[in-house]
Amino acid sequence: MKKWYGGALVSSLFMLLLLRYGFMKNPVEESYLMNPFSSNGTNPLEWVRFTAPPALQNPGNASQVISIDAIAFNLFAQRNLSKGEQRSLLTWNLLKNLINHSHALPNGVEAIKEAGSAWNSLMDSIEEEKLGYVNDNSSRKAKEKQCPHFLNKMNATEPESHYKLRVPCGLTQGSSITIIGIPNGLLGDFRIDLTGEALPGEPDPPIILHYNVRLHGDKITEDPVIVQNTWTIAHDWGEEVRCPPPTPEENEKVDELEQCNKLVGKDDNRTIRVHSHGLRLPLLRLQGFKPRRYFPFKQGSLFVATLRVGPERVQMTVDGKHVTSFAYRETLEPWLVSEVRISGDVKLISVLASGLPTSEDSDHTVDIEALKSVPLSLQRPVDLFIGVFSTANNFKRRMAVRRTWMQYPEVRSGTVVVRFFVGLHKNHIVNDELWNEARTYGDIQLMPFVDYYSLITWKTLAICTFGSLSLLQTEVVSAKFVMKTDDDAFVRLDEVMASLNRI
Repeated sequence: MKKWYGGALVSSLFMLLLLRYGFMKNPVEESYLMNPFSSNGTNPLEWVRFTAPPALQNPGNASQVISIDAIAFNLFAQRNLSKGEQRSLLTWNLLKNLINHSHALPNGVEAIKEAGSAWNSLMDSIEEEKLGYVNDNSSRKAKEKQCPHFLNKMNATEPESHYKLRVPCGLTQGSSITIIGIPNGLLGDFRIDLTGEALPGEPDPPIILHYNVRLHGDKITEDPVIVQNTWTIAHDWGEEVRCPPPTPEENEKVDELEQCNKLVGKDDNRTIRVHSHGLRLPLLRLQGFKPRRYFPFKQGSLFVATLRVGPERVQMTVDGKHVTSFAYRETLEPWLVSEVRISGDVKLISVLASGLPTSEDSDHTVDIEALKSVPLSLQRPVDLFIGVFSTANNFKRRMAVRRTWMQYPEVRSGTVVVRFFVGLHKNHIVNDELWNEARTYGDIQLMPFVDYYSLITWKTLAICTFGSLSLLQTEVVSAKFVMKTDDDAFVRLDEVMASLNRI
């Protein structure tokens, strides 16, 4: 994923120059900026000109044509929103022009199509809340449990052949799934699947990680093997990643860890104690012992396996030893995981999910006023605008940023403005929590697309647009400088501002 960062930085500088030039040539009308859903005024992104067909086609399904008008209606229709709620949508309408050209980026069509459904669901939930269909007390109690930090199931053996654990708000970096069990049955083969949400009309959900343990081999090998893969209804199975790999050259590194531990499939040269003499001898030297190859799972033996979410891959450890790493694939990212499925010849003892993304209960936040963003004001010039890349279920990271470097005096005084740029989630629970967070703190800018990593170019464009133009919503001069960062970074604002002041 890191290979995208350089391109994103170059594109952000390029976009910023173009936007400033466009603004000087064609100032944005105040009537347009005052209402993000207004159809009047000049779109400041009309300088983006392509020749596009009148309809969007999904590359994975050429027979399915999506109407631009239908997508635009879903995402940009007039909504009954307060001024405070509209502040989270300042750049929303400015990206409307990109819908006509969503085919230009990988998965752009899918991201906007899925966002239309997610946005409708979110708006319906908001309308129900405003009309008083949901009791406030019961709703609050339910929301406290929507995104739990920890899930566990002891004696998870019912039914023994197929177990499911619902993960309501996806996974994030640092999340882990721990499975304790014993391979049993005729073969001892079993599989662990991390699945996402199925799209409307699709019978099966995508498989974000398929982890298949085959103790007696398969059509390719007679030796034990672990097969990792992904599956979607549009692209079927991807390319297998096997452990041990067919050739050593295929054992690449992911996040500085090997796709497959080199010990897997190799002769086990550990030593044992010979009690009669108190000596330790290699297993292979003992008469009557056959060489045994190391494999982390063994029929009839207890295992403790942990799938851990890293920055670029899912890492599997078994009994404390790293075994495999599997790099994320496009549009199949850990935040999309909604369920853990375990099936096959395995007796489950327990399943544990920890480090899950969970939102903070604002009703019990004692420092909430100090965490809210400072409103933009005519009297305060903006020296620096910082756009922060974040994903919908990264609740904890955003709270950490609010409590740390967003407490610098420059941010609290309003001379530095910070906003999180977040796309929609396919899970309605996450979108509900995100919307409540945006209303509470006022520092989130929602994007009209589902937050796939391949679309960070659109986020970069949104940051440049907001930093150069959208601050005029309150007639404030646009920021002198625009900066992009991520929600897992700590920004030394004192050093940044000192550097800028020397320029």
